[in-house]
Amino acid sequence: MRPFRIRLALIMMILIGLSVIVAGYTMGRVFKTTHINALEQTMVREINLLKATFPFHDASDPTSAATRKYYSDRALELDRLTDSRVTFINKDGIVIGDSESDPATMDNHLNRDEIRTAVDGSYGQSIRYSETLRQDMLYVALPVNSDQSDMIEIPSGKFDGYIRLSMSLQAVDQGLQRGWMIMFGALGLLFLIVAIVSYRVARGLTSPIEHITKVAHRITKLEYDARVKVTRRDEIGQLGLAINGMADSLQSQLKTIRDNEALLQSVLANMTGGIVLIDAGQSIALVNREAERMLSIQASKVTGKPYTELKRHYELTRTIEESVALQERMHEEVSVFSPEERLIRMDGVPMYEDHGGYRGMLFLLQDVTAIRRLESMRSEFVANVSHELKTPVAAVKGFAETLLSGGVQDKETERSFLKIIYDEGDRLNRLIGDILELSKIESKRAPLECSPVHVHSFFEMVLGTLSKVAEKKQIRLEMNVPEELYIEADEDKMKQIFINLLSNGINYTPEGGRVKLQVKMDQTSEQEQVVFAVSDTGIGIPKKDLPRIFERFYRVDKGRSRNSGGTGLGLSIVKHLVELHHGKLSVDSELGMGSTFRVTLPLIQEEEN
Repeated sequence: MRPFRIRLALIMMILIGLSVIVAGYTMGRVFKTTHINALEQTMVREINLLKATFPFHDASDPTSAATRKYYSDRALELDRLTDSRVTFINKDGIVIGDSESDPATMDNHLNRDEIRTAVDGSYGQSIRYSETLRQDMLYVALPVNSDQSDMIEIPSGKFDGYIRLSMSLQAVDQGLQRGWMIMFGALGLLFLIVAIVSYRVARGLTSPIEHITKVAHRITKLEYDARVKVTRRDEIGQLGLAINGMADSLQSQLKTIRDNEALLQSVLANMTGGIVLIDAGQSIALVNREAERMLSIQASKVTGKPYTELKRHYELTRTIEESVALQERMHEEVSVFSPEERLIRMDGVPMYEDHGGYRGMLFLLQDVTAIRRLESMRSEFVANVSHELKTPVAAVKGFAETLLSGGVQDKETERSFLKIIYDEGDRLNRLIGDILELSKIESKRAPLECSPVHVHSFFEMVLGTLSKVAEKKQIRLEMNVPEELYIEADEDKMKQIFINLLSNGINYTPEGGRVKLQVKMDQTSEQEQVVFAVSDTGIGIPKKDLPRIFERFYRVDKGRSRNSGGTGLGLSIVKHLVELHHGKLSVDSELGMGSTFRVTLPLIQEEEN
């Protein structure tokens, strides 16, 4: 902006300077022309005076020495009187007398401008450079005929020719030069004054514009809090107000845009469903965080690329291809592997602009793997419950019908049938109880009632309960529990956890085996935790069955489990009760070598919000 200020001042100075120069030049020309015209008129009057008073001598022989001497002497006298060069020229252009040069050496003057134009009684004039005097001269000539003269006293003799006066213009030029010097001096002073005034005026004009420009540059750099300090009420002040208004509007709009963008990004990032947007050019325009997780991709690597970049998900890519081609709504379930198999529900909808232009396809992805697995588990659970209930009911019904028909006469056989009916009824009762308990736990209708539990005393009671069952199979029950350890837990639910685990250890351990309980503090965790380990020397669990043993009604050895009186719900109940205590449940097992179930519980339960 500073160079503009200087340029503005220079322009003003140049315009004023040009105006002064043009005016000075015009005045100089007028001065010179006027002065020369005045000199011409003076010289004409002087020639007329000479014409009337000069004693002409016979000039019929212009080349005679006497004639030239006479007129040259008279010319010299007149030169001293008029301060002008005087020249006598006859009508043929021959110089017969001159006040400054020898007439014999001078050229014929008939073709001189002032002689050619001096006709019919009018004078002629010209300005030219004199080779003789080497300066610009003003020449004025007037035709003279002594016969026609109005002289009062006319001497003898005859002159027919021209009298020419010439005067140097050096005085005029010197006067003009002085004028130019005065003008240039005044111009220099004026330039100085104009420079100061122009700079101040330019500064007054450009300073607010410079400030406005700086503010505008800051706004272009997204500094929307920049404002113009308005100190004047003219057009520049109005411009500053307009800039401030524009900045206010931009700041408000940008805040709205940023808020909406942040809200949109938050919505996209926290959606439980995946979003994939394919634009009109069949490129991936948008992928949200959930879609990245589902498809095991990175948005930064696929955005802007063709949707065929998802080619490792064949079914997904094929479905997208069909939807993009048809540009219609679609609903379909596809399988993807990332790396485990997932079942994805795709809902596609075409997007159009307000005027109807196609913008692309928007796909909503929902991971329905857990839902489908839950549906399958529900169906399997109903089938298992039906089967588990049907088996004891069928046994009870069959033996009861046999007894009612009177087909059993032997008291011992009758007693054995009644014993079977009782056992199956008891099993049926336990099965119904476990189902109800599991339903209560899963529906969160069994809240924890925590209290301090002395771990050593607690396990002495639990092992005492199971000691008779263990003695029948000659299984040793071992316990390694710290004497002074207390834990905050729901004692009844904790009892249910470890009776199930210890009972399973006893049931699946051959006679003469061992079931051991070991309790210790977890030293590796930041949170205080207690690790309970129930180990047995039983038949073990195959590796392929380990991921599923905590599922309802899942049995590794169905015949053995049924014979042992198990319902298939024990480990599922244990898993839910451990999670209810904010703990973890894991298992290590080797086929034929036994199993170890580990339960990790926090020492102190955190309060629920």
